[in-house]
Amino acid sequence: MKRTLLDLLLVIALGAAAALGWMRYQAGTGAAAQVAELTPQTAGAVTKLAETEKALEALQAELAPLREQAAQLAAYKSAFANGETLRDLDAAYKKEKAELSPERQLGLGMVRLLSKGGSDPAAVEAFKKALDTADWGTRKNVICAAQNALASAGQKVDVLSSCKPQAGDPAEAQAQTDKPTTLAQGDGKASESPDAQKAADGKRADDGPKPAGDAKTSAERRLEEASQKSEPKPTAGLPPWAFEGPLGPENWGDRYAMCARGRKQSPINIAGPLLRVKYELIHDYKPGPLAIVNDGRTVQVNVAPGSRMRIDSMPFELISMTFQRPSGEQIDGKSAPMGIHLLHRDKAGKLVTVVILMREGNENPGIKQLWAHAPSKEGPEVKPEGVNFNPANLLPREMKFFHYEGSLPTPPCSENMTYYVLKEPINISREQILQFPFKVASRPVQPQNGRPIATN
Repeated sequence: MKRTLLDLLLVIALGAAAALGWMRYQAGTGAAAQVAELTPQTAGAVTKLAETEKALEALQAELAPLREQAAQLAAYKSAFANGETLRDLDAAYKKEKAELSPERQLGLGMVRLLSKGGSDPAAVEAFKKALDTADWGTRKNVICAAQNALASAGQKVDVLSSCKPQAGDPAEAQAQTDKPTTLAQGDGKASESPDAQKAADGKRADDGPKPAGDAKTSAERRLEEASQKSEPKPTAGLPPWAFEGPLGPENWGDRYAMCARGRKQSPINIAGPLLRVKYELIHDYKPGPLAIVNDGRTVQVNVAPGSRMRIDSMPFELISMTFQRPSGEQIDGKSAPMGIHLLHRDKAGKLVTVVILMREGNENPGIKQLWAHAPSKEGPEVKPEGVNFNPANLLPREMKFFHYEGSLPTPPCSENMTYYVLKEPINISREQILQFPFKVASRPVQPQNGRPIATN
């Protein structure tokens, strides 16, 4: 009996040991499977950790110069904090009693920013004035500086992609800002030089195609419009404007702020009282190959180099002749049937427009020659072979003038233009007026706002 019980206990013990062994075997197998499963995950985590460490090292390398720049900025702000420099600069500009150039507005805004911080409304206003008054074709460095300054002051502004700081490559950023430009044959616009344009095209090609929905910012569209030679009618994506309809002058201010809030806008009505000046306009225009274009809004003649106008003994190169219907400028509240804007520029970039008024009368031989080659519809510039034209053929015999300070007569309406409106009109026949392909090609007169008008 006892032996039987011992045998039974032995069997039970052996069964329990076998069961326990089996359970441990199963547990070991499961653990091995889990280890096998976790091994690649662990390897991936190690790889990601290594990548993260490298990225962190790169960020730390980029932070080093930023810390240095932050220290420099802190030193600049400390130097300007007492406000002495700002007070001296304000006093000096007030003594001059002249409207500040975009560059001076930019400098004044920067001094205010360093002295009083980004919350100073006068600093923001100075940057906005610099942005509004700078020519978007020839002053891109001012545009970039003003946009970046406004952004640093917490203002909502579309910064041109080429104006944004290039991380780790300040030379490239400066090269983008200082890209060479040449003045186009139009209302003060400029276009990139051929070499710069070719280089920019190559860089854009390297960047690859952009998605269809990648629209330009309003700032990029504005710069692109300022760079269009001969002011072609804008295509899709550019800020459009026109002389009539929903895109007409009454709505220009929606897209071009200076057109709405400028205080020296053109054209104006010429009326007394008048100041007296003693200098004269002396022309030295020369014949050159005819180049004429219909840009979808007006007809423009692009003048070959070599024709000049001396204004108070200072030479100005004639760039283009743009036709208006009716004339933009008025004399004692009356417009002429048509007008011509002769755009000039001196070596420093100052823009001067000489305005010729055209009255209905006999046929004008100079207009006859131009109309014979002027395109009736919008298209590229036309250069008829063997045809020369002398701008002097459209000048009156007397060069007496009215003088005032104004703006570009079309968007962006930058207030950087000096006007000389010739008193003596020239003739144009009724038939020649009707041959002009646009019924309206001018902006209505703008408020004088107390501007002085002079005459010689």
